[in-house]
Amino acid sequence: MSEAAKEVTATVLEELPSAMYRVELENKQHVLAHAVGTVKRNFVRLLPGDRVRVELSPHDWTRGRITRKETEAQT
Repeated sequence: MSEAAKEVTATVLEELPSAMYRVELENKQHVLAHAVGTVKRNFVRLLPGDRVRVELSPHDWTRGRITRKETEAQT
């Protein structure tokens, strides 16, 4: 019974230990997010200020998964 996760754009605020990041959504809500396997496997560097796509959990809206880093061409 998997519910669909909501995908939104966010900005990285700070880098935390264990590939965790504090991000700010477009509606100014702060969320704790972790990098998914493809982001870690491809050694994508995430720095404060970067725009990212975050998939929010349908069960807990304060946690999410960073699915990709957005480039200037994508925005």
